[in-house]
Amino acid sequence: KLQVAASASKAAVQLQNGLSLQSSQYVVPEDVRAAGFQIDADELTSIVESRDTERLTEHGQLDGIADKLATSLTDGISTREGLLGQRQEIYGVNKFAESEPRSFWEFVWDALQDTTLIILAACAFVSLTVGIATEGWPNGSHDGIGIFASIILVVSVTATSDYQQSLQFRDLDKEKRKILVQVTRDGFRQRTLIDDLLPGDVVHLAVGDQVPADGVFISGFSLLLDESSLTGESEPVDVNEDKPFLSSGTKVLDGSGQMLVTAVGMRTQWGKLMAALTEGGNDETPLQVKLSGVANIIGKIGLFFAVLTFIVLSQELIGQKYHDGLLLSWSGDDVLEILNHFAVAVTIVVVAVPEGLPLAVTLSLAYAMEKMMNDKALVRQLAACETMGSATVICSDKTGTLTSNRMTVVKACICGNTLEFNDPLSSLSSELPEVAVETLLESILTNTGGEVVIDQNGKQDIIGTPTETALLEFALSLGGNYKQKRQESKIVKVEPFNSVKKRMTVILELPGGGYRAHCKGAAEIVLAACDKFIDGSGSVVPLDKKTANLLNDTIETFSSEALRTLCLAYRGLEDGSTQEEIPLQGYTFIGIVGIKDPVRLGVRESVASCRSAGIAVKMVTGDNINTAKAIARECGILTDGGLAIEGAEFREKTPEELLELIPKMQVLARSSPLDKLALVKYLRTTSNEVVAVTGDGTNDAPALREADIGLAMGIAGTEVAKESADVVILDDNFSTIVTVAKWGRSVYVNIQKFVQFQLTVNIVALLVNFSSACFTGDAPLTAVQLLWVNMIMDTLGALALATEPPNDNLMEKAPVGRTGKFITNVMWRNILGQSLYQFTVIWYLQSQGRYVFGLEGSEADTVLNTIIFNTFVFCQVFNEVSSREMEEINVLKGMSENSIFVGVLTGTVVFQFILVQFLGDFANTTLLTQLQWLICILFGFLGMPIAAMIKLISVEPHEEHDVSR
Repeated sequence: KLQVAASASKAAVQLQNGLSLQSSQYVVPEDVRAAGFQIDADELTSIVESRDTERLTEHGQLDGIADKLATSLTDGISTREGLLGQRQEIYGVNKFAESEPRSFWEFVWDALQDTTLIILAACAFVSLTVGIATEGWPNGSHDGIGIFASIILVVSVTATSDYQQSLQFRDLDKEKRKILVQVTRDGFRQRTLIDDLLPGDVVHLAVGDQVPADGVFISGFSLLLDESSLTGESEPVDVNEDKPFLSSGTKVLDGSGQMLVTAVGMRTQWGKLMAALTEGGNDETPLQVKLSGVANIIGKIGLFFAVLTFIVLSQELIGQKYHDGLLLSWSGDDVLEILNHFAVAVTIVVVAVPEGLPLAVTLSLAYAMEKMMNDKALVRQLAACETMGSATVICSDKTGTLTSNRMTVVKACICGNTLEFNDPLSSLSSELPEVAVETLLESILTNTGGEVVIDQNGKQDIIGTPTETALLEFALSLGGNYKQKRQESKIVKVEPFNSVKKRMTVILELPGGGYRAHCKGAAEIVLAACDKFIDGSGSVVPLDKKTANLLNDTIETFSSEALRTLCLAYRGLEDGSTQEEIPLQGYTFIGIVGIKDPVRLGVRESVASCRSAGIAVKMVTGDNINTAKAIARECGILTDGGLAIEGAEFREKTPEELLELIPKMQVLARSSPLDKLALVKYLRTTSNEVVAVTGDGTNDAPALREADIGLAMGIAGTEVAKESADVVILDDNFSTIVTVAKWGRSVYVNIQKFVQFQLTVNIVALLVNFSSACFTGDAPLTAVQLLWVNMIMDTLGALALATEPPNDNLMEKAPVGRTGKFITNVMWRNILGQSLYQFTVIWYLQSQGRYVFGLEGSEADTVLNTIIFNTFVFCQVFNEVSSREMEEINVLKGMSENSIFVGVLTGTVVFQFILVQFLGDFANTTLLTQLQWLICILFGFLGMPIAAMIKLISVEPHEEHDVSR
């Protein structure tokens, strides 16, 4: 779809450009000129979209475009009062046109489309017409109006529920747009929301970012874009001065750079494509699909019973007519009787079809998504909620997830001396040779992806990843001057850090002539590339085996203290070598730094919680194996019997060796993205595990997509990682991942509770009406009464049981896993036990009710049917309470804290009282005495101790059903 839309868009642009070539020179529209600009939005959009370098040259290249946009390529746009508003008015905002939210009445219309409700409405209309014709107004209208009122009630409750959900999902979609980008405005580098971007903004791009708008390249190094989402071409595209155009929605695969924004929102190519595509609704989750299937099967069974019930109820009247030879002679009363039988049959179908099953899933997911948002987890894919409940393995990153991601340099080994820094303003510079300190500062301040900026308050601020920030803070504490050093040294080439090479290299053109390469990265890898080092006197000497062993020991010592180790090195280059590949060997060792990244509070408890819940936690990190082991032990991940191995060793294992290794493996260190992907694939296929994976980098995207549940980090995570994930962990905290698992289990268990409750009502309602029709020729529950029961069971039951918050017991059970059945043996035990009790009570009242209550006279049938209806409803009220726990005896625990549950129960009881005592004409009920009310409530209440006793019956547990993808 995207490619078709892109082709159409491109063709339109080319046609437009062809026409514009024939026209005279570009003229600035008057309103644009009046606002202080020299180029309009359409012209800017057209240049970038058609990638027209000739027209870019006509407008004065990059500098000309910047002047016409009243912006500066170094200082960005001015935010003085009124200027942003003017710019917004001329060029628009960086938002996509949203489809109009559906109104409440549209949801009402959808609810009215239900086939069974339409049939019931037709029955009600005929009943109303025939009733008034035969019995007059108002006596003949009661049945018809009663059914109409019930339909209106069902429709309004369903529509309100669906409307509320749509509002919730809309809010969550807005939350997904809260992406921060780095811009320069008023001369200061700052973070701003993607929605606030305007043409003229100078945007900074790094690996993993999504290009937030259309624009033109200003400067950068090795900027490589993935444009497959727009063009369908999988080959990455280089962006530089010769090919300067960037399109919104593309992703930065490598390098870094700055761009000048030229078009935003619906004027971008991405915005136009979004407008060209029809918006798809939310896909059904796996559990919704499966429960829809269950609903269809039960519906067919209900239809079969409904037809049988109608035949049984009507056969006596039709048989009598046939016997009397009056088959073609029908009175109004005869028509009404047949119509009532038909209405009862249709209502049996309404009750039997558990349309509340998919509704319960949606309600539960919507409620869980809203609550998880409060717990710092943004759900991007609806299915992830329920899938997370099945997770059996979590493959977690180390940095930022298990650790706090607030890094500081606490140790260093320079010129062979190991130094500790408790005080950031260390006297290191006085203890070491000047040349070593100068080289160290040059290495840190030039070979960095971070930046030292001055904020609006005039204070120094460091922008960059936590590792870059820690190194820059270290350099500044040694007296380094970032701005001066960057002005002195001209950077001619940058090779950004990536998780395969595990190092970053820059080439400088030195003030006195010549070139120098600075390299930093994984300590043992960079050290292996060195053949010289700076000794204690500041001289560069060959790196002998003894010194290399000492330095390797230092790396191990730092790592065993849970420090992240980085090695810094440099080498001189000959002129012209900048055009070739940056050398990988021949470096001079400068120093090793040990960076402390403390373990987050509560991680150890969260890991223990996962273990008790049957979820294995494996740490997958690019760090040194000793650092990884030290952190893993601190977190409680690495246990006595567990294994920690490196990616290189993992890659060489045969499938047979992996079979034995992976169950014991708890730490995978120095891993590449492909190692992580291979591990996830193995766990999902061979081990049949349900795998959750955390990731933050662009290279984690394949593993995040491959996993059953991809969890991206909201703070450290790149936009590419977030796009590939199902859930974004907004606080990058492992404890939040455990919370997501708890909510996932809660969703799954809540739906099981609801299914248990609903199937009980279905079975009893079908059996009662069908058996009564067979044995007495009459149905004790009328169409209106069954509709009310249906609403208690479907909409209100879903609302009450699907919104139960998670309890701590959930994390004390084994995970659901990938195999087994959704309806467990425990559920069948509860359903059949409760159904038997309720059916016995209703059948006892039908056969012995007159005698028990001493009912006589013409009203006896109406009173007895009212008692049966009332008892049936109270059985459901108390069964709803019993359904709060499927195995626990104490079902009242925590009930008072769930206001929705208490509200639904209270509302049900109050409306039942009104229905029986005041709406008798419509609901076919009559007034009951206090004693009769008490007995109805008592029969309902007895269901609770019966349910508790049923739970004492031991059943063989079996593995439950998979809700994974």
